[in-house]
Amino acid sequence: MKPLLRGLVALSFAAALSLAPASAQENAVPSTEREKNSYMIGMDVGNSIQAVGPDIDRESFLRAVGHALEGGEPLVTEEEAEAIAPALMQRVAVRGGQQIPGMAPGSQPPAVDAGKVGLLVGADVGRSLAPVKDELDLAVFGRGVATVLDGSTPLLGEAELLAVREALSKRIQERARAESEAAAQANATAGAAFLATNRTAKGVVTTGSGLQYMVLRQGSGPRPTADTQVRVHYEGTLLDGTVFDSSYERNDPATFGLGQVIAGWTEGLQLMPVGAKYRFWIPSELAYGRNGSPGGIPPNSTLVFDVELLQLR
Repeated sequence: MKPLLRGLVALSFAAALSLAPASAQENAVPSTEREKNSYMIGMDVGNSIQAVGPDIDRESFLRAVGHALEGGEPLVTEEEAEAIAPALMQRVAVRGGQQIPGMAPGSQPPAVDAGKVGLLVGADVGRSLAPVKDELDLAVFGRGVATVLDGSTPLLGEAELLAVREALSKRIQERARAESEAAAQANATAGAAFLATNRTAKGVVTTGSGLQYMVLRQGSGPRPTADTQVRVHYEGTLLDGTVFDSSYERNDPATFGLGQVIAGWTEGLQLMPVGAKYRFWIPSELAYGRNGSPGGIPPNSTLVFDVELLQLR
């Protein structure tokens, strides 16, 4: 969406919220599945931000949520956020009856710009809601938030809210499983095709396990064994070139035992003399397999590592 059009949509949305009759907004009970999901999520968010609720301009908050759901950058700068956060925390603490070190008893915490607070908190909320953005009607979501912040009687009963939450959670989990399964199958197919072609490339050696490697620089020192500790520099990438880990970037070589790493590393490093630098292509079954890794490695990924063996420990 173009920036001007996005801005007009946001303004229209804010106007609709502010100009609609109060009774129409407050008394219309969510009826469709999407409305119920939106209201329930709004109430959950309202509970999570209740402590800062008195400092939030709600139109700014909802605008920032919608902007974040569209993939937009935060509407407050990092400098503004750094200035707002400490003052906001002090205000929350004072409202909670806490004494702030350095603040005289009975004195007031720093003022904050409610509009900026709304934009700051809304950006965080919008990013967190990205996985369920297709389930959200922003206007109904806003009513759910307002229910909590205003202390109003919920439009849906506790039992119904619980049922809506459980049904949505189950659907999201099922969707995530289906997407993961599709990604795993696609990665397995792509990895197998790549390795079948790569094994014919000049300088590539394929071991009995399916590990592939190329000597980038040969060393002259001793080779490690399966129970040796090694010190290495390395960079790991996916087949598309995405770097997911690099000791070079950290400027910090890694030290570990060969029994502590993935099978492809355990096998491959035993081929290397100290001083060598090899490139490894590691099939998923010798890497992180079907589960992938939280560090940015999708399921069934074939991995590429450039590894430099610095010394044995």
